[in-house]
This record gives sequence, C-alpha cells and structure tokens, in this order.
Amino acid sequence: MYPDVVDVAAIPVPSEFSEDEVMIVVSALHGRELFPMDLFRFLESRMAHFMLPSYIRVMPELPKTPTQKIRKDLLRAEGITADTWFRGDHGIEVRRKKHKA
Repeated sequence: MYPDVVDVAAIPVPSEFSEDEVMIVVSALHGRELFPMDLFRFLESRMAHFMLPSYIRVMPELPKTPTQKIRKDLLRAEGITADTWFRGDHGIEVRRKKHKA
C-alpha cells in the first residue's frame, strides 16, 4: 500500500480511443498530501501495464454508504473532473515491458 493512502477506488471511465480507461480515486490520511505523479510512479513498478491508471483523482474523502462501503456509483457518475490528473498530460506513455529470459 502506498504511504498516506486511506481509501482507494478503481473505476472505469470512457475512452475516446479504445475500451474504458482505469481511473483511481484516492483519499489521504488526515493532514497528509498525495501527489498523483508520485503515486503513479509507485504503482508503475508494481503493476502490469494494462492495470495502471490513466487518471488519478485525489479527494479529501471518498463517498461511503452507512456501512462504510465506497460509493463507486457516485464516483462513476462524476467521472473525470477538473481536478483529475491525466498521465497523458505529463507525457507518460505506458507500454508493455518485455521480460528477459
């Protein structure tokens, strides 16, 4: 787990070029700040290329049900917002890595 992350939800968002893209929405421990680029770099070395998020949104807290389940339906309905980080805006292209034998 990435340091300072309290909650995370992965949701699909529509892509104009292919199938849905992956977006993660995260919240930080109280008083901490999360930087999407740092989080992406952390994930990049730990996840398969097709699982890496194209979008990262940091929220103070994620919406939850009375039983504390994350309301992904609300996050999907909001989709990409003005405060959502997009890896393409930072010149990041994700490609499949070839494994050495």
